[in-house]
Amino acid sequence: DSASNGFSFKGIKDYLDCYRSGRLTPSQVAKNIIAMLEDCDKSTPPLRAIVQWDQEQIMLMAEASTARYRNKCTLSYLDGIPVCLKEEFKVAPYHHRVGTVYLGTEPETEDATVAKKLREAGAIIIGVSNMHELGTGTTGCNPNRFHKIPRNPYKSNHYTGGSSSGSAAAVAAGLCPVAIGTDGGGSVRIPASFCGVVGLKGTFGRISSHGCLPLSYSTVSVGPICTSVADAAIVYSIIAEPDPLCPYGLKQPKATLSDMCAPDLKGLKLGVDWAFFKACDAEVLSICEKAVEHLQSLGASVVEVSLPEMEEVRVAHAVCILSEMRDFLQPDFNKHFQEMNLETRATLALASQFTALDYITANRQRTRTMKFLQEIFTTVNCILTPGVACTAPRIYESDLLTGSSDLAFTVRSMRFMQLGNFTGIPGIVVPIGYCTSGLPISFQVMAKWWDEAVLLRIGLKLEEFRSHTKKPSIYYDILA
Repeated sequence: DSASNGFSFKGIKDYLDCYRSGRLTPSQVAKNIIAMLEDCDKSTPPLRAIVQWDQEQIMLMAEASTARYRNKCTLSYLDGIPVCLKEEFKVAPYHHRVGTVYLGTEPETEDATVAKKLREAGAIIIGVSNMHELGTGTTGCNPNRFHKIPRNPYKSNHYTGGSSSGSAAAVAAGLCPVAIGTDGGGSVRIPASFCGVVGLKGTFGRISSHGCLPLSYSTVSVGPICTSVADAAIVYSIIAEPDPLCPYGLKQPKATLSDMCAPDLKGLKLGVDWAFFKACDAEVLSICEKAVEHLQSLGASVVEVSLPEMEEVRVAHAVCILSEMRDFLQPDFNKHFQEMNLETRATLALASQFTALDYITANRQRTRTMKFLQEIFTTVNCILTPGVACTAPRIYESDLLTGSSDLAFTVRSMRFMQLGNFTGIPGIVVPIGYCTSGLPISFQVMAKWWDEAVLLRIGLKLEEFRSHTKKPSIYYDILA
């Protein structure tokens, strides 16, 4: 519970306070959300954060939650909390389009495991959120007729980041305090960074990906996007556990939040590879260096580490994720080529140039890199980097019609992300400030496998570093 000056995002606690005091019911909140969703669609330009929603579905969940509050038998801290899920997840009764015009022709009848867990916790699913087509890019640019380009709530002529673009935009714009995304190359952390909210990528296999289109089976993790680290911790504690339908996380240790609220960071060793850390825009670097000093002032020690072969990691991750996507999407590429966005076609065409030998070599690199990380994590608790090396790029008029393909930007935006996806370690991004033009800048912490608790502990302290929170220019106060 933090005292804030000026603007602060409405989080889970604000909703719970309203419900418990009787000031508002989940049903009243749901009516507000429906009005806001209608407004989003009419605004110029439209926000395009939530791409499918259903008034009746929203009200049904809200009324059930209202009854539980009345009878004092709530299901969890998420009871009555509005959430959305990236369109990559199956959510009944919506279409599982995954950002395309050709998938999900019929409404879904089954939920992905994460959607099921959220329902069981009493959350109000307000709809499914926009995404980069098939998760193939980091801008969120999706010009097709069902999706259109989601807008950054801080500056509507800038991108949200991708591929969980709508999830981050919905949270930053106040439509819901919680969204779920997937992250195969920064797809939770990049949009969270660009939209000034918190994004947590769990350890590979920690949160079930069952019911999610298996675009790349070795790099994708699931995680929440929230307005605060505390909220990310609440959602994580509810959705993280083994799922018999998702084999990768079956042997995981129990998810804990141990020491999360410790008063300081004494005893923690934070690893920084300065040469790697400094490859970002000057404004990003300046504020990120100050954030490191802030963590030091709380008793943590900063240890210089060397992250070896990062150029090889970058290439090997690209080979793995693109080869796996190309393999899974081979039938789509042959059958639906004309219906794909131009950028998706180009990316998948590029992916077809990799050979079996490239893929094997890349996976050998993965084994090497995981070994290096095991050694590094014997000396430090986590690794610090900037979130994204730059701030959100501009949307150009032509992008609205034909989309956009900028490989140099893609590479740049993924610079600090790929290590986590390639090796499966968890990472969190926390907003720490703004550039001179007012766009958010964030900071990343990565830890060893299954140690999300230390990320949340450091994340809480990073939030104290941000002297003020700027109100996004598009913001809906659902509780007003």
